[in-house]
Amino acid sequence: MCGATQVEDLSLGGVDINKEAVIQGLVNRSDGEPAAGAYVRLLDSNGDFTAEVVTSASGAYRFHARPGDWNLRALASGGASGDATASADYGRVERVDITVQG
Repeated sequence: MCGATQVEDLSLGGVDINKEAVIQGLVNRSDGEPAAGAYVRLLDSNGDFTAEVVTSASGAYRFHARPGDWNLRALASGGASGDATASADYGRVERVDITVQG
């Protein structure tokens, strides 16, 4: 099972990383500014949609995923987008920052 949590920042208060596989990071534009209100999609290894979350004002996002390999796609205003990959596992936080361009 996978889920998305809208977060304000990347602090881990209330997250038990020993029981959860966490993928989180920041989405920024190519000029370094946060991509607030961007959509980040969690896609499985086949590219199928699993979950989606909207970034905070600071560009932060977080997914609680099952262990395994994942694809991330960020979609921001103005047609900007960016892709990244992640590998989630229990007991650790996978930090993946995504730069959107376009």
